[in-house]
Amino acid sequence: MRHSYYLFVMVGWALFLVACGGRGKASLALSGGDTLKLHWAKQLTIVDFPDYTVVTLRNPWDTLQTLHTYVLAPKEKQLPDSLLPEGTIVRIPLSNSLVYSAVHCGLLADLDVLEAVGGVCDLRYINQSQILDRQAQGLVSDCGISTNPDIERIIQLNPDAILLSPYQDSNGYGRVGKLGIPLVECADYLETSALGRAEWMRFYGRLFGVAERADSLFAEVEEHYRQLCLKARLSSVSLSVFGDMKYGSVWYVPGGRSPMGQLYADACGRYVFADKSTSASLPMSFEAVFDRAHDADVWLIKYNRERDLTYADLCADYAGYAEFKAFRRRNVYGCNTARVNYHEETPFRPDYLLSDLIQILHPDLDGLGGLRYFCKLNEE
Repeated sequence: MRHSYYLFVMVGWALFLVACGGRGKASLALSGGDTLKLHWAKQLTIVDFPDYTVVTLRNPWDTLQTLHTYVLAPKEKQLPDSLLPEGTIVRIPLSNSLVYSAVHCGLLADLDVLEAVGGVCDLRYINQSQILDRQAQGLVSDCGISTNPDIERIIQLNPDAILLSPYQDSNGYGRVGKLGIPLVECADYLETSALGRAEWMRFYGRLFGVAERADSLFAEVEEHYRQLCLKARLSSVSLSVFGDMKYGSVWYVPGGRSPMGQLYADACGRYVFADKSTSASLPMSFEAVFDRAHDADVWLIKYNRERDLTYADLCADYAGYAEFKAFRRRNVYGCNTARVNYHEETPFRPDYLLSDLIQILHPDLDGLGGLRYFCKLNEE
């Protein structure tokens, strides 16, 4: 059955590339190894050898350089020192990891390996019920905030690896980088496409000894995303869209080549900043955003509040919001991340988010099961 499923995925591959603007990734194979074919992830190369796996992360800030090389070696096998390439050795499968991000806790839940998480950072941002239950039972250690973790608790935990997000000029991660514990730099968030980030689950699956499960899950995500792209192209409706709000005096706008920008494109929406050819978020003034988005059909907002945002709240926050066409025509959709697992799910399930976008931007389409993250704002 599984072989038939993979065959189905491969048969539909050519259509997928056309429908969703996919681009293949060329990788440099290491001599004697079997390079895993990655279709979307640009910052990642995985090469399997008989006794270990070599994972190379490209430096997203200088793509001609390597950010990190890992040698994943099974715990039950003796290290063949004379054969191993240079890199950080990680003994797999991980069984007592420290995970900094709620995003990766969500993926590990999907891969059914949360028992291998011994500690977390930023516990207050984690909504994953199994993590919270295990922490309450004393099975998961709260290691403080990710920007300044509790070193003593980390030493006491003695994790077999620490999963953290890299930043430019991180300077070795301070005291954590001097503990001698393998640091797995989770640079998935720096990919330039939603599926590129999701494909990193194949790396994480190998870390936790569930490679086949991770490969199968990604194939499912990829195929569902492809089918959604094709469905969006059948719509006769073409709506313009923008997102988010200003913070202080700055409104951060995803570039047209960012994962969010490409999600809008794959949903066949007319993103008002699609021509901003960058994968980064651009800081803009309210006036600059209003100049582009004042006449947009749909406005999508993510926020974190105890109660759901209303039109009255928007006006109270900033009177200028009421001048947008989407506000006046009551076509604003909100996602309260305090109540739904948007941040935990969407990085590795972009198909879920794409489904929401298609339903919002193409009300003529049906059969997609209802909105998962967004809902229309109430008056007050």
